Amino acid sequence: MAVVDRLGSVQFDPLQVAGRNHDLVLQARIDGYRPDLTDELLYGRRLLFEAYNKALNLLPTRELPYYRIAWQNGADGRAGELLRGQAELAERVLAEIAAEGPKSSTDFEREAAIAWWWGPTSAVRAVLEALCVSGKLGLSRREGNRRYYDLTERLFPADLLETRIPESEQMRHKLLSRYRGHGLLGAQGSGELWPGTGTAATRAGFRRELIDRGEIVTVEVEGMRGERHVVGDELPLLAQAEREIGGTAEAGPARGDGARQGCTFLAPLDPLMWDRDALASLYGFEYRWEVYTPAVKRRWGYYVLPILFGDRLVGRIEPRIDRSARTVRILGLTWEAGFEPLEAPGFARAFGEALNAYLVFGAAAEVITPAGPANRSLFRVLRDTVRVRRPAVASTRVRGLAPALK
Repeated sequence: MAVVDRLGSVQFDPLQVAGRNHDLVLQARIDGYRPDLTDELLYGRRLLFEAYNKALNLLPTRELPYYRIAWQNGADGRAGELLRGQAELAERVLAEIAAEGPKSSTDFEREAAIAWWWGPTSAVRAVLEALCVSGKLGLSRREGNRRYYDLTERLFPADLLETRIPESEQMRHKLLSRYRGHGLLGAQGSGELWPGTGTAATRAGFRRELIDRGEIVTVEVEGMRGERHVVGDELPLLAQAEREIGGTAEAGPARGDGARQGCTFLAPLDPLMWDRDALASLYGFEYRWEVYTPAVKRRWGYYVLPILFGDRLVGRIEPRIDRSARTVRILGLTWEAGFEPLEAPGFARAFGEALNAYLVFGAAAEVITPAGPANRSLFRVLRDTVRVRRPAVASTRVRGLAPALK
C-alpha cells in the first residue's frame, strides 16, 4: 500500500510471460513480494480496486470517488451504446448476478458474437465488460484470466459510492496521478502518457492549477529540454539525492561507491518507462515494449525487462517463468554499450541478489542461463549464490547428416 500511495496507481496487464506487469512493478520495490499479496488487497480486503486511469490500473479504494468519471465516460461512450443495444441481455445478466452472486461469462448461456472493442466476442462477455466499465458491476475476483463480476454496491462501502466530487477536481486528480507516478514528467510527451486527462488545452489549465496549489513544482534538469515537474510533497527527495550523491556523513558513502547500489528488473509498463524522452535524456536508454511488434521487427525480444543498477539502466533481460518446472529460463541478456558486468563494482553481487529475488517471486528453484557463451563468465561467478543451470542443447537432425552433438 505504501508503494501504491507513492506511485498513485499501478498499471495492470494480465500477460504472465515474466510475471504480470503490476506484479513486476511491485516486485521491483518490495523485498519478498509475492503476487498473492496484491490479490488479497484487491479481492479480499479490497483496499485496492481496478479502474481506468492511464490504462487499466490498480488504485487505492479510498480514492474511488476521484475515478467515478471513468464510469461516467464508459456509460456515455461505447459501453453505454452497447448496453442500450443489448438492454434485454444486460437486464438479465444484472438480475442473475443480483440473485445468485458473482458470475463469469462462462456461467451464462453462450450468445452469438458481436462487434466489440478488440473484435468479435460473445454478447454476454461484451455486456459484462460494458457493465463493469460503466460502473454497474465490479470485479469480484480473477481466476487466471477469467473475471468474476458482482454488483458494485456489494463490493465497495456505501459512503464511498455516495460521495460525489466535481468533475473538474476528478480530472485534476487524474493529471496529478501521472506526475506522481513518473516523478519527473514535463508538459508534453507521448500521447500514451495522457489518456483520460482531456485535451492539451485542458491539461494546461489543470497543470497551472496544480502549480498554483503547490501540488507540483516546476524544475529544470541539466541536459533535458523544457520544464519538468516534481510532486510537491516529494521535494525532500531532491535534498536526499543531493546528500547521497555528495556522500555527506549523514547519507553514508556516495552513490558512485558501488557497494550500496542495488539491482532490479523493471516492468515494461513501470512508471519509470512511461516517458521515452526522459529515458533517453537522463539514462541514454532506448526502450519499447515489443509484445505487439511483429517478431521480425523486434530489436530486443517479446517480453524484455530493463535492468536497473543503482541509478543506471545497464541492460535488458528476457526471462520466462515456468511454474510447472519451477524454473526461470533466461532467453536473452544484453548490456548497454560500455557496460561490463564483471568490471562494474558491486554489480555481480547485486545482480545475483536480483535473480534470487526473482526466483522467489516466480516460485522457482533455479535459473536456466542463456544459450551461448556471452554471459558464461558472469554466471560462473554467481554459482555460489544463485542456483544456475546451463540450458540443454536440443539435438537436431538434418537430412543426409548425422545427428548434431548435444
